[in-house]
Amino acid sequence: MAKIFDEDRIFFPEDPEMRVFGSVEKLAQWRHRNFGPPFMRFGRRIGYHGVDLNNYTEDNRVDPNDEAA
Repeated sequence: MAKIFDEDRIFFPEDPEMRVFGSVEKLAQWRHRNFGPPFMRFGRRIGYHGVDLNNYTEDNRVDPNDEAA
């Protein structure tokens, strides 16, 4: 599967690439509920490593043609 995010980069919630997950507020809600991709805390800043974002998107991939029961 193609990688959406650069795996060697740290992404911040306000980065345009992060809109694939929704708004900055949605990401904050997910963190509060212990849901969503893994994140790192740098003081008050939140960052997401590209490799974790790619893993998260792959783990949540749905194949409608999958014949698994």
